[in-house]
Amino acid sequence: MSANVFSEILNGLYENQVVPYLGPGVLFDAKNKLSGQAMPADSNSLILAMNNGQPMAAKLMYEFPRAAMNMELKKGRNFLGQFLTKLYGETEWTRAALHDWLAEWRPQYVIDINRDTQLQDSYADEEHTLVVGLARISASHFRFKLYHFDGSDYFEIPQEQVDRRLPILFKPMGTPKPEANYVASDADYVDYITELMGGFAIPDFLKAYRKGKQYLFIGMPLNRDSERMVMSDISYDAAEPRGWVLNKNPTDKEIRFCSKMGLVILDAGVEDLLNAAGFVDAYRQSA
Repeated sequence: MSANVFSEILNGLYENQVVPYLGPGVLFDAKNKLSGQAMPADSNSLILAMNNGQPMAAKLMYEFPRAAMNMELKKGRNFLGQFLTKLYGETEWTRAALHDWLAEWRPQYVIDINRDTQLQDSYADEEHTLVVGLARISASHFRFKLYHFDGSDYFEIPQEQVDRRLPILFKPMGTPKPEANYVASDADYVDYITELMGGFAIPDFLKAYRKGKQYLFIGMPLNRDSERMVMSDISYDAAEPRGWVLNKNPTDKEIRFCSKMGLVILDAGVEDLLNAAGFVDAYRQSA
């Protein structure tokens, strides 16, 4: 792949015209500090972690939301929240190199569909706005919560109090902090995507900010409908082309989808991006 392509993308990232969109692949080098095991982040590893290391039926192994729905029906919705909070909020993990790179330059806007806290940790000494996705709530038709981080603590705020000068961290699938909220099961995704399509899952200030942006999808598989539908609506009002996808082995389904969406597939991975950004030494030390 041409070095000029990465140079163009990196310039766009550093100028906040290209938005980083983080998938499970960005956590490939994050490990449990005690056991050394890799952090469960992708669909398959999350299902195994949720089911005590045992695979589930083939139709449930298709994707995490389907398996999570099965567990919710068996054990209740609280089980999923408790599992994800213990996994991402109570277990200590080593830092992912990609997050260390982001912490160096602090993008103005980052979308992270993972449910861990490493992105938030990268901004732990800087004021920012946190947008957290919600599902299946009756108190409001909105499917998000907004928080202001003042440099030490999070405080929930209404839309009109958002300081638009601050960095925006968008966690559509949830996070354990400052309070645990997740979009996890099929029922969660159906509700969230429905309201996302209706405009109720993204605050107005973010709808205005995202107009004309491009996106770099990092560690982000696009072979499952749930993730593709979330991505499609979150990146609405983008520029043309919409952006780039790092994917060394795209499936035919992904190639067709990206062509339809105006996304350019790059034959590169997370490590290639870190190398192009001059962050290869940090990556090797953490690997």
